Amino acid sequence: MPPTKKEKPLHSLFAGATAGAIEAFVTYPTEFVKTRSQFGGKREGPIAIIRETLKTKGITGLYSGCSALVVGNSLKAGVRFVSYDYFKSKLADAEGKVSAPRSLVAGLGAGMTEAIFAVTPSETIKTKLIDDAKRPNPQYRGLIHGTVSIVQQEGISGVYRGLFPVMMRQGANSAVRFTTYATLKQFVQGTTRPGQPLPSAITFGIGGIAGLVTVYTTMPLDVIKTRMQALDARTQYRNSFHCAYRIFTEEGIRRFWTGTTPRLARLVLSGGIVFTVYENIIKAIGGREEAAAA
Repeated sequence: MPPTKKEKPLHSLFAGATAGAIEAFVTYPTEFVKTRSQFGGKREGPIAIIRETLKTKGITGLYSGCSALVVGNSLKAGVRFVSYDYFKSKLADAEGKVSAPRSLVAGLGAGMTEAIFAVTPSETIKTKLIDDAKRPNPQYRGLIHGTVSIVQQEGISGVYRGLFPVMMRQGANSAVRFTTYATLKQFVQGTTRPGQPLPSAITFGIGGIAGLVTVYTTMPLDVIKTRMQALDARTQYRNSFHCAYRIFTEEGIRRFWTGTTPRLARLVLSGGIVFTVYENIIKAIGGREEAAAA
């Protein structure tokens, strides 16, 4: 049996961060539309949001808050892959293999880690910038000005608003995505010669399927997260549970899946882009080393 290989931490961080930045920029318009559709008030469809934004703000309007997500997504992806590899190595068996349940635990740990160190601040700032941009007189002039203003007005806790739903969402996201990806990858690799790398198209497809599964299982957490990070969240909701209760009782259960279409588009593309870019960068820089024998 060929020796099991694992990613080197620094190489994994670099590959993950690069993949995350590329994915965030390419797919940002779908994230913008998804976030806009999840705010309270008048319900807007994806096409209506795009049409109205292009009419009033131009193409750049679809990139409001993009810089916050690119920076955050780069850091998030780097932290995600490094922490996932760390947890996976700790949970691997004597042959270096990780079962689906253990992969789920590793993904959950990676998601929780990225939520604390990367996702919550960037998501909060991005959401507030998008919410602010749709108002008649926006108060934020960009990422830096917006971040400084939020901290000045609300303190450091202002950029950590919605931490609980973000942790839950990211934990579920990573657990579902990595488990689905790892399971499908192992299955496909079982049909190829040992040590033969998978073609990029196959990796993209597997990543896309992982993104598809992730969307439908974690959508309610995403909606709650967006509401908790909106500009008026402090006056509307006492906590995440109160937010969920109000959405359910006032708007109905279907509201928890608002924004599914643009998020689905993003995560399917995201899964394909991130895993494909990551695997190719790791391959190019020789970022895998043989795992030590148990």
